[in-house]
Amino acid sequence: MLDQIHWLAAVTVLGVLEQAYFFLQVIYARRLFGISPPKISGPPEFERIFRAQVNSSEYFPIFLALLWQAGLFFHQGLAAALGLLYLCARYCYFMGYKASSSERLAPMYFSAGVLWILIAVSALGIMHFFLSQYVGLNVLQLLTA
Repeated sequence: MLDQIHWLAAVTVLGVLEQAYFFLQVIYARRLFGISPPKISGPPEFERIFRAQVNSSEYFPIFLALLWQAGLFFHQGLAAALGLLYLCARYCYFMGYKASSSERLAPMYFSAGVLWILIAVSALGIMHFFLSQYVGLNVLQLLTA
């Protein structure tokens, strides 16, 4: 079983480390700009870092659910590769947003595209599972015949 999920687990750990890095960036920005919790407003430089971290955190559960569904029901390697693409895009998003709000757009759209691909792959995998398990229809066999 572990050989079927090790890449998913590795990407998950990388994602958690990335989230920790984003959290630390907010802590450093709070110290740099003298903004104590629970305040969330301050200079634009702080607010961009704060928003980038919050936005990334909001999408993280969606990413994890799709990563694991795609990996378990479709293909672990493809899901892990898409997961790495997503994490890279989120890092670029964070760094772009940190520099300027307009620099976040391209990585934001790219990461959203990766999520849509993960949704599609997950749906295909789950649909194949249900069709083969409960209807007795193996779509892959039909396609290769």
